[in-house]
Amino acid sequence: MTEKTLVILKPDAVKRALTGEIISRFEKKGLKILALKMTSLDDDILSKHYSEHVNKFFYEGLCRFMKDGPVLLILLEGYEAISVVRKMMGQTNASKADSGTIRGDFALTQGFNLVHGSDSKEAADREIALFFKDHDIHHYQLDSEKWNLPND
Repeated sequence: MTEKTLVILKPDAVKRALTGEIISRFEKKGLKILALKMTSLDDDILSKHYSEHVNKFFYEGLCRFMKDGPVLLILLEGYEAISVVRKMMGQTNASKADSGTIRGDFALTQGFNLVHGSDSKEAADREIALFFKDHDIHHYQLDSEKWNLPND
């Protein structure tokens, strides 16, 4: 089934000039970019985005890292996009991420892991609404969509 998901290329991806490489992987997989923007995150938006982590020991460090530079927000759409993106990202801990995944190929540590992807449909819906307004989102057809992928 076609899904939408949010991807955040974190400050380390931007500062290491890996954004093009990472976006290219998503496009080559057949995922469609519906919206894309570069921004800086602040405490208010981070407390909403990471609301489930607010009282955890790593929250302050996570927020400090996410405010350390610009991020790239990407709204992707495609067949089973949420699970596809999660698999492409690889495990959170870079040392355990498989080669061929974004984190396995480029991430340095568990903390400097380059990319965030929504982990469920509910999370994707919440995160997309947090970062994108309706007028930010573009709808169009990729040539590959004419292939009529299964709708299971």
